Amino acid sequence: MDIEDNNMCRIGSIKSITPIGPRTALELMLPQQEGHDNSGYAMVMQDLAGPFAEWKDRPLLSAACSREGMRAVDDYMAEHHFSLLFSWTPKYDARPGLDIRPMERYLFRVYDYPPHYRYSSDEEKAALLLDTRLALRSMLEKNDEGFVYSFWPDTLTLKEIGDPRDIATYFRLWDDACPLLAKNIVTQCRQNTNYDIVRYAAHPFFLQGYTLCANGENTFYTKNREFQKSLHRGYTGFESDSQCLLYTLHYVLNELKWPIEYYKHVITPLPFAEIDKREDADVLRIIRETLAHLEINGPNAIIAMLPDGRMMTCCDSKKLRPVVVGRTKDMLAISSEVCGLNAIMPDRDVSTDIYPGERETIVIDNDLRVSICRQ
Repeated sequence: MDIEDNNMCRIGSIKSITPIGPRTALELMLPQQEGHDNSGYAMVMQDLAGPFAEWKDRPLLSAACSREGMRAVDDYMAEHHFSLLFSWTPKYDARPGLDIRPMERYLFRVYDYPPHYRYSSDEEKAALLLDTRLALRSMLEKNDEGFVYSFWPDTLTLKEIGDPRDIATYFRLWDDACPLLAKNIVTQCRQNTNYDIVRYAAHPFFLQGYTLCANGENTFYTKNREFQKSLHRGYTGFESDSQCLLYTLHYVLNELKWPIEYYKHVITPLPFAEIDKREDADVLRIIRETLAHLEINGPNAIIAMLPDGRMMTCCDSKKLRPVVVGRTKDMLAISSEVCGLNAIMPDRDVSTDIYPGERETIVIDNDLRVSICRQ
């Protein structure tokens, strides 16, 4: 499997008290020109406003496919008793000269759960949505008919190949009247350009409410992948070495149900010599010994969004990839470079910018309160 070299990646996210459109996310990313090579654009939007606001408790399917693929999706959803509640179709601006490789159909559809699932537990519904997404993905892959990026309540995903500016033009994301609005956006402007382009390899990655993008590379990819394949049926694809970081986040928080500060102890554990000096040495030693195959190696900066809307960011143990957190009264943003923050919040107090240390995890709550968890 060809793996994405993330050396040129730049990543970003925005959490806002009031809903914002993709234009703000693009303005965050485009100043980081040297770091994204204009090969694609992808974003995950959560806590949606606009036309999706009234459907927050129902699953939203985000997919791109051929006409045949769309018919296959229609048939599958009907056969499995999902009823369509709402569908939004972009109004495309297909002017000549745009650098974009559009699919024939883009699906942004809200469904109601099958009748026998409407009163099921959250865990049962989460399993249903995962299994449905995996089944749709497998079905579309057989004849190269499309891609399914997410199927989850209050979450919209768009991934496209081409110049981010032209992609934004095509989907009218620059327009002030763009109906896509959300309080949370995680984004990146790059495709998998070192090898064959694979749309699934474009950051951000998504699984059961967890979103993650990374700037860097993971030289422990093979070790991570082989171990993760045995942990959960949702850990699949592995088109990018950075997907392993998402799967470990999901495993630590969703499956093991550990507090968020332990994620860093899993991916970049402390040396045994330092562990031995701590009061929680027994716990940290067990983590390092039992989850050694989830440790990462190589330069990395991570931005993630959790199912409850919180955002987080952290770096590798050597801090070889930059990331900075900036804020205003009503908005907080995470960016690979300060120039991104300067573009969307030029009047912020730069003295409050946060540069995460190599042993810190920065967590942003839904009221924009920032916490620093130290290893």
